[in-house]
Amino acid sequence: MTQFQEIGDLPLRLGGVLRSARLAYITRGRLAPDGRNAVLLTHGYTSSHHFIEGGSGASEGGWSGLVGPGRAIDTERFFVVSSNMLGSAFGSTAPRSTNPATGRPYGPDFPAITLTDIVAAQRRLLDALGVRGLHAVVGPSYGGFQAFTWGVEHPDFARGLVAAVSGLTAPASLDPTPLAARLARDPNWNGGHYYDHPGGMLGTMMAVREETLRRYGLDEELAREMPDPAARDAEIRRRAREWAEAADAHSLLVLGRALRHYDLRGELGRIRARVLYVLSRTDRLFPPSLAAEVMPAFAAAGVVAEYAEIDSEHGHLASGTEAAKWASALERFIEDIG
Repeated sequence: MTQFQEIGDLPLRLGGVLRSARLAYITRGRLAPDGRNAVLLTHGYTSSHHFIEGGSGASEGGWSGLVGPGRAIDTERFFVVSSNMLGSAFGSTAPRSTNPATGRPYGPDFPAITLTDIVAAQRRLLDALGVRGLHAVVGPSYGGFQAFTWGVEHPDFARGLVAAVSGLTAPASLDPTPLAARLARDPNWNGGHYYDHPGGMLGTMMAVREETLRRYGLDEELAREMPDPAARDAEIRRRAREWAEAADAHSLLVLGRALRHYDLRGELGRIRARVLYVLSRTDRLFPPSLAAEVMPAFAAAGVVAEYAEIDSEHGHLASGTEAAKWASALERFIEDIG
């Protein structure tokens, strides 16, 4: 069940203060008396803190096969905190939240945030929960960006960082400029003040979602159990609608723009945690060729890092949908850093 933590007024890296901020989260397991057995799970761009439970809402592939009793991230041993990102449409303070200054949703007036702000909000959440140190920060895609940012911003707080299907910079395909132009062409956009329109942005958001799911490799994943292309198309449209009914166009823009300030290639020397970097053989967003750049960069910065590749046809979804193919590497890493 989702819980909420008020984290107060949050100063932002690019200026200003986000008033009365809160984060949504879920937990599994119990916190040890010394507060140091916690694992922070960080979700992807378009999914939520529920990605550890799986289901069609887990954009980068549900991680239920990796998190739970006796699994790679063992909830009988670790206190797992899965945090919804600041700016996300799924419970944390975000553009759809009420602006205390106006009494109306922020919408297009939500302040610009960065990965540093997202991590700073998570640190406040962990402090409130009594966490005094992290065993690891673990996440896929945008969640990997958060894990790496944790290593840079709080180098002594986590023993390990696990970034799956992710990178040290954001790919050009995540630049939100084309998306912003596409949203503005929707007749219901109304300069960004679309919340009161009966139709909202459902049609455009469904189309965006369907394209995203196909790019992530969902059609290939479904093909195992749905050989009929028409049946797969119908399932993808169903999932796209389910997501679009809960999502917010402004959150996509806010989180996408946050990536303009994400480039850790010059800051790797600040990382003290050990790193597990995981890519998928067929991922078009973060291809395995990235390892040839990232792993030497870690070595040059003195970061102890190891690499694992998921041999999967599921592209960007593989870290969740083919969890069994890298669970042993994750479990071994979690054990080793202990």
